Amino acid sequence: MSTVETIFDHIISETKTILKKNITRHEKLFAISELLAENVDTFDWVGFYFADPDGKKELVLGPFVGEPTDHTRIPFGRGICGQVAVSHQTFVSQNVYEEDNYIACSMDVQSEIVVPIMKGDEFVAQIDIDSNTRGSMTKDQRLLLEHIAELLKPEF
Repeated sequence: MSTVETIFDHIISETKTILKKNITRHEKLFAISELLAENVDTFDWVGFYFADPDGKKELVLGPFVGEPTDHTRIPFGRGICGQVAVSHQTFVSQNVYEEDNYIACSMDVQSEIVVPIMKGDEFVAQIDIDSNTRGSMTKDQRLLLEHIAELLKPEF
C-alpha cells in the first residue's frame, strides 16, 4: 500500500469515528476540516458551505480551518462554489486564475476543489478546499473528498 493510500485510509477511518461521536454537526464538520488540513500538506483552507436554510439561492459559510474569509455568503452560480451549488458536480481547478468565474478569497490560493453534498437530488452543502500550490489537486484527493461527501449525507 502506498503512503497516499495509507494516509487516505486513515482519513476515512477517522472521519467515520468523528461522525459516530455524540457532538453537533458543526463540531463534526470542524473536526473533519482539521483532519483534512492536518493530513494533506497542500490543503491550506478546508471548509464547508451550506445551502441557505431559508431557501435563498445562496451558500452560507460553515465550519472551516484556515485564514478567515470575507465570503460568508455566496450566491448560487457565482464563483467556483456557486457553480457547484448549481451543477451538483465536483469542480477542480488546477489554476484558479484561469477560471472566468473565480472569486479570490486570498491572493495565495492557486488551486481549488469543491465537492457537492447531496441529499437525494437536493444540494445541501459542499466541501471547499483551497491550495496555495498550483496544480496540486489529484485524482486521489478528489476520490477521497467525494467519499467523505457520501459519508456526510446522513448529517443533513
